[in-house]
Amino acid sequence: MQFYGTTPRHDLTYSDVFLVPSRSSVTSRLDVSLAPDDGTGATIPIISANMNSVTGKRLAATLARRGGLGVLPQDMHLQDLDDAIRWVKDQPVAFDTPYALAADETVADALRHVPAVEAHGIVIHDADGKYLGALSAGQLGSALPDARLGDLLHGALTALDAEDIPDGRAAFEVMDAAGLEFAPVLEHGRVVGTLSKRSALRSTIYQPALDAHGRLRVAAAVGINGDVASKAKALAAAGVDVLVIDTAHGDQDGMRQAIRTVKSLDLGLPIAAGNVVTDQAVRDLVEAGADILKVGVGPGAMCTTRMMTAVGRPQFSAVLETSQAARELGAHVWADGGVRYPRDVALALAAGGASVMIGSWFAGTIEAPGLLDADDSGALYKESWGMASTKAVKGRFERLDAYELARKTLFAEGISSSRIYLDPLRPSVEDLLDMITTGLRSSFTYAGARSLSEFHERALVGIQSAAGYEEGKALPVSW
Repeated sequence: MQFYGTTPRHDLTYSDVFLVPSRSSVTSRLDVSLAPDDGTGATIPIISANMNSVTGKRLAATLARRGGLGVLPQDMHLQDLDDAIRWVKDQPVAFDTPYALAADETVADALRHVPAVEAHGIVIHDADGKYLGALSAGQLGSALPDARLGDLLHGALTALDAEDIPDGRAAFEVMDAAGLEFAPVLEHGRVVGTLSKRSALRSTIYQPALDAHGRLRVAAAVGINGDVASKAKALAAAGVDVLVIDTAHGDQDGMRQAIRTVKSLDLGLPIAAGNVVTDQAVRDLVEAGADILKVGVGPGAMCTTRMMTAVGRPQFSAVLETSQAARELGAHVWADGGVRYPRDVALALAAGGASVMIGSWFAGTIEAPGLLDADDSGALYKESWGMASTKAVKGRFERLDAYELARKTLFAEGISSSRIYLDPLRPSVEDLLDMITTGLRSSFTYAGARSLSEFHERALVGIQSAAGYEEGKALPVSW
């Protein structure tokens, strides 16, 4: 990228900069490829952060189905990580993963998993796991909270036969002709997935991130302490596609040693490591064996590092400097944190990022870990917390004795509990992906770029005042 008409004299955040349109021959947003060339196999440059309240197995599978990559957090016990990786690998590619509930569960139970919004629903089975039927989320919204799900199966919801829908367009047309917004997909009487018209349409636009065996891709994180080698080998055996070596301060000897340890195992997997914010840290970690650098200290919505310690760096400048160093060494950068709008994702890529990690923005979605709650006004939310917070520290070190746990907790920082509300218009992580990738495709066309590498070269970036940033915001009310 190039700066337009100016040279920055200080570090910049995403809010400090903007993209300048350039001459373009790109005639359609669908002519643009968003695929990062970072060795991960992703087809869109979106990665979910390895935070307990953000990436669980369902979100990871959903994200991979649309081409992104979910990073399961290191705080999960090893057996749970193993189970989660194998679960993702078992999920359908062409269809959505069902929300399956038992017939004797209630509407209230179901609404903790799936809100009463269009294009969603549940499948119901008996005590032996036999498929009984399905209910759309709209039906759940109109039923009494204490009603048994099995009692609502008066008229069976029309099911799709997997053999009748060879591709996404065929599925869309079948559902449109039948007036279906949501339906289970059966194969020889067995549920193999669910579909909505919207997810069928998405499958014609997105390309899933698949491994060599045609299964959904998934990443997982490990820390720098303990038996890093054994954990890395176990995750590789479970089928993980990318290993992320993660600690808050990546520019330390412990990180370099952990990278060397994992690299020496010759697992044949990309190694991402971080977090860092300087070119020298990039050079040191790449020399140790890292292929990808996680960049960002303090920009996250749940992070209090900068206010507690004064440590960090404005994210746009951090990504710009580190990506230049990484490119020289044949490595890549994931811009981790600080994105609030699609524009920020575009700017992170313009600065040289291969992909952008998203945390709290994804925490308030149907697919994020945890159950839905409602506040006094009825608005739905999920709980989110920082990975250095008291809540996270207690979960991470729960097996320590009381004294050692108290010592660890004493130095916790970050937000332990925050309500991340579901956007009623975009309750699913897929809805957010639609919004983000639509913005990215437009950004690429404005720059005259058909690929991420061209976007890196052609992006023109200007510096603006706070008033300039405010001018770009839409007016939420009438004049």
